[in-house]
Amino acid sequence: MAVILLTVIVVLLPLAAVTSAVPSIGVTYRHPSAARASPEEVAATVQRLKISSVLLPNPDPNLIRAFSYSDVSLLLSIPNSHIPILAANRSNAAAWLYTHVVPFYPRAHISAISVGSDVLSTASDLSDSVLPAIRNIHVALHELGIRKISVSTTFSLLNTLTTAFPPSAAEFQPPVHDVLVENLLDFLQEANSSFLINLQLYDLYRLDHEIPIGFALFQEGLFNFRDDLTTGVRYRNLFDTMVDALLSAMAVAGHENIPIIVTETGWPGSLNSEGGVDEPTDACQVFAEMFLSGLVKHLKSGIGTPLKRDGVSEVYIFELFDGEMNQSRNGQVLQWGILYPNLTKKYKFDFSGSSGGYGFPMDAWLVLLLAFGHGIVLMFGLLLTPATAPAVRRGDTESTVWWDRVWARRRSCRWDGVAQGGGSQCCGARQRLGGRLVSERPCLDW
Repeated sequence: MAVILLTVIVVLLPLAAVTSAVPSIGVTYRHPSAARASPEEVAATVQRLKISSVLLPNPDPNLIRAFSYSDVSLLLSIPNSHIPILAANRSNAAAWLYTHVVPFYPRAHISAISVGSDVLSTASDLSDSVLPAIRNIHVALHELGIRKISVSTTFSLLNTLTTAFPPSAAEFQPPVHDVLVENLLDFLQEANSSFLINLQLYDLYRLDHEIPIGFALFQEGLFNFRDDLTTGVRYRNLFDTMVDALLSAMAVAGHENIPIIVTETGWPGSLNSEGGVDEPTDACQVFAEMFLSGLVKHLKSGIGTPLKRDGVSEVYIFELFDGEMNQSRNGQVLQWGILYPNLTKKYKFDFSGSSGGYGFPMDAWLVLLLAFGHGIVLMFGLLLTPATAPAVRRGDTESTVWWDRVWARRRSCRWDGVAQGGGSQCCGARQRLGGRLVSERPCLDW
């Protein structure tokens, strides 16, 4: 009976899903020197692969020019080293625009500018300069009569949030919130700009050994889920978990309606060992293809995330070519490129959502069956067990009041762990993803 009921649920769930706008899927193009082709050839290849958008860190004017008269949308990222200069006065901001935007716009479709990336994790303290630099670029654009290019800055989720799971418990780390995020969110709301975030999904998977590999790779399986007991939401992949964690943190800050752009996510297809370090088996092309195919399929489905029907507006896959200066960790240099230097594809997936059909490896399924055997029956029971709270989605009419009540209660908490006007403990901090310990108490007694 349980099996029959499970079959009915599996059949009906896709019919009940309500799709929304499909996000734009692009790539990061960091290293022009890694390609053996000219900027024009790279731009032509991007269009041939039906890649709709490209993120250009430290944008080269010649490369921007190569995308003129194309349908490819460009997100330009200004290097962190430029931030103090841009913050100093508006003339410097205008000078940067006259070099990187004015000669090409609107022939080149420049949609957004990121003033710096992950500035809070850099050695130099740029936090006080980021927002003035953003405002100077924004005002300079308007003075030039350009009003369709949004301006923001890029954060790293691992260095910004207190936790990624459960998503309902996520908040901005107190120093981040106090120094930059609070005022930035107000600006983004006023300017109709987006919150830009790097989702280092592979790094989080490596840090948290409790995350199943299938959960990280968008594989559908009996054991590839994690439940948020506060909201009753069952998460089927790590990407949605991280996005909803950011959404929850933004909601606590009072700005859950600001659009989200994922400026970096991916999976390494290989690595180079420089110090005799054993290579982890999860940095391989098979897993990279599974992740990329699953990501594109998930985004193209238009179902959003459990807490946000519209999901994210754009996602940038890291990266077009293998980087020459990727960060080493324990003697390992990860390679993330989806193209070889000669512009041929490494993987079978394409940006339309179809793929070469990589599923979870058969030997992995055999291991699961042998290891858990009779436990599969138990898993059927768990799948049919009601959640502890209503599984609601922000944006659904019937759930909006419930979500507003939950987030409003969390907003009433101060960072020191004392409820405003109450006196009872409300917000206990948690282990931060960046490695700094705040506290081990749950945020709220729901």
